[in-house]
Amino acid sequence: MKLNGATIAEDIVQRVVERRGSEHCFAALDPAKTALVVIDLQHAFMNEAVGHAVCPAARDIVPAVNRLAAAVRGARGGVFWVRMTHEDHCLDDWSVAFAIATPAARQKRIAALTKGSLGWQLWPELDVKPEDEVVDKYRYSGFLPGTSELADRLRARGFDTVLITGTVTNVCCESSARDAAMLNFRTVMVSDGNAASTQAEHEASLTAFYNIFGDVMDTDMLLAALDRGAAAKAA
Repeated sequence: MKLNGATIAEDIVQRVVERRGSEHCFAALDPAKTALVVIDLQHAFMNEAVGHAVCPAARDIVPAVNRLAAAVRGARGGVFWVRMTHEDHCLDDWSVAFAIATPAARQKRIAALTKGSLGWQLWPELDVKPEDEVVDKYRYSGFLPGTSELADRLRARGFDTVLITGTVTNVCCESSARDAAMLNFRTVMVSDGNAASTQAEHEASLTAFYNIFGDVMDTDMLLAALDRGAAAKAA
């Protein structure tokens, strides 16, 4: 299956079709119940001057993310910008993650993600609007209970479907997508709205998610799905 930004092997697609009955289980979207979730598009992951784990491809997906954000807003859905955040309590709350890093890597990460720093701030080319929501998270997953308000804030506004974009595909984005599915959200990873360090890692992550957890579609497909949903509601 060829998508913008990724290819998923046909044997995996066939396996999914046999299990679910179609290639795309969430192709029908109710726009008013759909939220775009943008993971970690911050200077820490996009700006070599201050970043600790820069993924250059993350800069390339910004136009697709902005297109989706505009479409979701226009369809009366919601847009949620999620920031990876470091505060002092993280050193105790997530001590194992810090312990397995070298001292230099640990300090670089802390400096890049400390709340209020440039690294922590959203990338300036993102089209963030006043009506959007910004959510801080303290683990890779934005949906892990106790470490983010994202799931509660989505549910408070009646959203049951999430479109996952951001960086990196195979860490924070996939972690968030899997947890969203486990929390009973209809979850789609956007093939050209996620970025990883290599194409191989990107496609392996999307394939694993598509095979079991949810759906993978590209921006054009999702824009069409939103249009179809809006037309169906208007009929």
